[in-house]
Amino acid sequence: MRLMRDATIDTLCAAARKDRDILFISADFGAAALDALRRDLPEQFLHVGICEQNMVDLASGLALAGKQVFLYAMAPFITARCYEQTKCALAAMNLPATLIAVGVGLGYDHATLTHFTPEDMAIMRALNGIEIWTPADDLVAEALAHLCVTQPAFRYIRLERSPLPRVYSDPTAVLASGVGVLRNGGGTAIVACGALLENALMAADMLAAEGISTTVIDLARIKPQPTAALVEALAGCSRIVTVEEHMREAGLGSAVLEMLADAEAMRPLRRLGLTDGFEVKNGHRADLHRAYGLDATAIAAAVREGRG
Repeated sequence: MRLMRDATIDTLCAAARKDRDILFISADFGAAALDALRRDLPEQFLHVGICEQNMVDLASGLALAGKQVFLYAMAPFITARCYEQTKCALAAMNLPATLIAVGVGLGYDHATLTHFTPEDMAIMRALNGIEIWTPADDLVAEALAHLCVTQPAFRYIRLERSPLPRVYSDPTAVLASGVGVLRNGGGTAIVACGALLENALMAADMLAAEGISTTVIDLARIKPQPTAALVEALAGCSRIVTVEEHMREAGLGSAVLEMLADAEAMRPLRRLGLTDGFEVKNGHRADLHRAYGLDATAIAAAVREGRG
């Protein structure tokens, strides 16, 4: 399976060969795709070292000079570490720069809390004018990279560190609406994004074996909120379970509640996520999912509990 990171960087590299105004700024050297970009386009690749704050300020100046800038780093460091610079430079001037994060959520499972991002949706979606995307597989990541090249905007792209199985054969519809329906069975809707879609689909299979129908929804874009598309996807669903590797405060589940409230389409909703005061652990990601109640078994249990 192809890494999202490689699909994204390879796509940007191909575009940069045709457009010298495309610049890639990195605070990370740990990727083979970056080696090719640095080797083949040395004048369009900038490595700033472990200095994400400076990276954002540099990108702001380059964007003001007419360059199309892509910034790349590990998820916790391209969000929280340089948040003030992102807020006061990129967001304040609504500059068309793309921030690419790798290893979102619990992706750096053995590195523990310094490398986890249980707060990135909350802080990033509070920024003025930003788009936030979480691709579900490498094909969506590739198509999203094309979108960023052809329609520059202030964006935050949340990439998984590990390869994920493909869930789309054609990503056109999910990129157009921000919402994808991976299973459509009515009943309870399971809403997730990124790596947790695999757990959601596993839970749906477990429940189907028991004769319980579910709908599985990929919330690929959390901002701007795809309210109409989500409400349409939820048609026929009486209840919702959201699942995320994020604090339950101001994350994916909160965004779903906001959209339902705005559309006056509220229904019972159960949020699965990291709870305040959670015990910091490290280990394999699947073990963390079990520990935090985010695995397929826990998702299926949440669906069953709501059936009365």
